[in-house]
Amino acid sequence: MSADPDPLIAPKDPPVRVPLAVEKVLAAVAMAALCLITLGNVIARYLTNYSFAFTEEFSIALMVVVTMLGAGIATAADRQIRIVFFASLLPPKGERAAEIIATLATIAMFALLVWLGGRLVWDEYRFEVTSPGLGEPQWIYTLALPLLSLAVIGRAVGHLIRVLRRKQRPVHDLVEPL
Repeated sequence: MSADPDPLIAPKDPPVRVPLAVEKVLAAVAMAALCLITLGNVIARYLTNYSFAFTEEFSIALMVVVTMLGAGIATAADRQIRIVFFASLLPPKGERAAEIIATLATIAMFALLVWLGGRLVWDEYRFEVTSPGLGEPQWIYTLALPLLSLAVIGRAVGHLIRVLRRKQRPVHDLVEPL
């Protein structure tokens, strides 16, 4: 048995300037915190018949953080959801063009999240919106959306640069047409 994973099943992370370990560690910490908060809430509910009100606020905020970190990892590692089968039917230049268009669409979508998320944060700050459970400023929780969207844009730009520089597609993207 080989100690190295099969590159077709678990391809290596691409060479990036900012290591993907940053997002992976942050996502692991956020998931661990989410599990501990939920476990604490379940234990408290069974022992006291009361639920911690703040856990829902933290859980939702952490789910957004984990989702955005996962989007950044998937974008940088070229593992985002896409229709590889149809792209593989295109000639190499068409496939490359499709990947460039998809990456530009990713950048546009997350730029929209930065803009709208930033406006939401500003409105929550300006109108002093507080969270329902703890009464904390809601903008603190919402701030993760535009900030992590900027990080995903950075990862998408890096991916776009790698796509423009490479001569052929990576081995893990090879798909056999039917």
